[in-house]
Amino acid sequence: MEIGKLTLFSIVKNRLSWLSQRQEVLAQNIANSDTPRFKASDLKAYNFQELVRNEASQLNLVANGPDHIQGNRRRIRDFSSQVERRPFETAPNGNAVILEEQMAKLNETQISHSLTTQLYRKHLDMIRMAIGNK
Repeated sequence: MEIGKLTLFSIVKNRLSWLSQRQEVLAQNIANSDTPRFKASDLKAYNFQELVRNEASQLNLVANGPDHIQGNRRRIRDFSSQVERRPFETAPNGNAVILEEQMAKLNETQISHSLTTQLYRKHLDMIRMAIGNK
């Protein structure tokens, strides 16, 4: 069995992808902090329950008889972003990026990334211990 195909590890990989994409979006916000009429954007929140529900709905059905319906696997899309509709403050040139807020979000993303990689490592250690490789 390949470790990357285990549900737990695929969820961790999705979480890390979400965190990487969020960091890119936040870095883009910071880079455009002086651009006139630029609105800050962020990724939609990572919803664990929705992810588990999507993982369960993407399972392929095995058709081992002529009367069985073949299962279809849905495509996993990239995470969607959303523009903040009512920014807390806006500069006279229309720019709505608050650097302190963006830096706090970057810090939150970095902490979440560290936690997720630690969880990933701990689960690998548990599997190694279970097979007697540690």
